[in-house]
Amino acid sequence: MTDNEHEIEQPDERVPKRVIGTPAPGTSMLGTAEATDTADQDVPGVTLQDEKKARKAEKIVALCFMITFLASIAFIVSYVVFQVGSPEATGTSNLALGGSLTVAILGLAIGIVIWVRQIMPKYSLIQERHPMASAEDDREVVADTFVQGANESGFVKRKLLRRTLLLAAAPLGLVPVVLLRDLDNSKMPGAKFNQTLRHTVWGEKTKEGKPLRLVVEGTGQPIRAADFNSPGGILSVVPEGYQHDLNALAKATLILIKFRPEEIKSGVRQNWIHDGIVAYSKICTHVGCPAALYEQNTHHILCPCHQSTFDAADGAKVIFGPAARPLPQLPITVDGEGYLVAQGDFEVPPGPSYWERGDAEAAAREKGGQA
Repeated sequence: MTDNEHEIEQPDERVPKRVIGTPAPGTSMLGTAEATDTADQDVPGVTLQDEKKARKAEKIVALCFMITFLASIAFIVSYVVFQVGSPEATGTSNLALGGSLTVAILGLAIGIVIWVRQIMPKYSLIQERHPMASAEDDREVVADTFVQGANESGFVKRKLLRRTLLLAAAPLGLVPVVLLRDLDNSKMPGAKFNQTLRHTVWGEKTKEGKPLRLVVEGTGQPIRAADFNSPGGILSVVPEGYQHDLNALAKATLILIKFRPEEIKSGVRQNWIHDGIVAYSKICTHVGCPAALYEQNTHHILCPCHQSTFDAADGAKVIFGPAARPLPQLPITVDGEGYLVAQGDFEVPPGPSYWERGDAEAAAREKGGQA
């Protein structure tokens, strides 16, 4: 009976607890019973690291793993604390999430690189060609080499490295779980909590209960209809009181165009204009770029991002490019002082078409659920 068979027949023999990532208890880490420590061996082709430098590198690696652990926790905390909902909040959230995740991955990568380069021994290997089907002796050599490598890596011997590595990797496993939460369809633009995509501030009133005036973008100057009397003229306008509200301006910015009566075609809503002045959304219905270029002779509005072209004289219908629908027209009139004001909100959602599709799909789902 061999020694190995004798060992198998001792099931009650007490053995030390197995460390995660190492061979089973009772197995020699160097593959031979006589071998005790790599540092005591003189193996051809193997250059051992200086133990003093290795211990110093061990502390650096442990620090990197601790940084990864703290950065991973910061990522999860940032996801909870920094909620989105506005361009500024989204930017802050992206910065916090991206920064913390970058630091976590970078710390882990640097730690592993230093571990390999300054702690593990260096090998000069020559690979020989051999048949694809390895012999049993070769398999045993591979197994012994793996066991030897596990020991030489310091994973068992250096407890500080092992523990900090496991600590750093633990929260990283939760990162995909946290990100999967964003796959919830209720977070899509058409969901109930995000119905504001369909409406703009043009449908609101001032504190005095009056409709919002149209003011020039940048100066905030209200526009008197009698002063905007040059056919072919164009202005970029925003709602009064919201000149610095980026959330409102993302959906409510307009272009104001003055036409001669004979230039206006059937696509324009006649009861939504005043004295040949037409107001269209400035947000392109393709992907939301500002459609602000205007050809006076052809009455074409051009989006510079993807060359979507709209006929301003015919209800801003699409005549070229990837945009799927016209620029929404805003109903306007004048107040008692002759200043241009909004009669109400857009009849259809402004902005990219996928906003409208998401809203329509959400409404259909809600209607189906009620049925």
